[in-house]
Amino acid sequence: MLKGIDPRVTPDLMDVLMRMGHGDELLVVDSNYPAFSVPTRTGRVADLPGLDVVAGLALITGLMPLDGFTDYAALWMERDGAGAAPDPVHVAALDVLRPALPEGAAIRSLERQAFYAHAPRAFACVRTVENRAFGCFILRMGVVF
Repeated sequence: MLKGIDPRVTPDLMDVLMRMGHGDELLVVDSNYPAFSVPTRTGRVADLPGLDVVAGLALITGLMPLDGFTDYAALWMERDGAGAAPDPVHVAALDVLRPALPEGAAIRSLERQAFYAHAPRAFACVRTVENRAFGCFILRMGVVF
């Protein structure tokens, strides 16, 4: 047992985060996302039982610094045909992500097929129980100063 660790942080999530380094990316996805058929670099899928994607992002960004040295710290999946207009799930998630951004960092959207094409570059995938479609995000790990 460890002290000071949120009990919602699963052993799998802790292991994934501890193995990541600066510039590694983490998928944080909804329950519709094909987590096992769209592979990541490690093939790891860490489940967050009982947490929607917004709560999952809050939990993760409480531990993981976001990257301020590239053109994005986080990406979100656009709804088909909606462009960069956020759905309610994106609005709620952006409210969690913005305070976690380092100075000068940005959050960008990706068209759904571009998101799927980018996903295999991620280190691992964290699957939430989010049932709102398109509630998928990519976080880029920064550094701790």
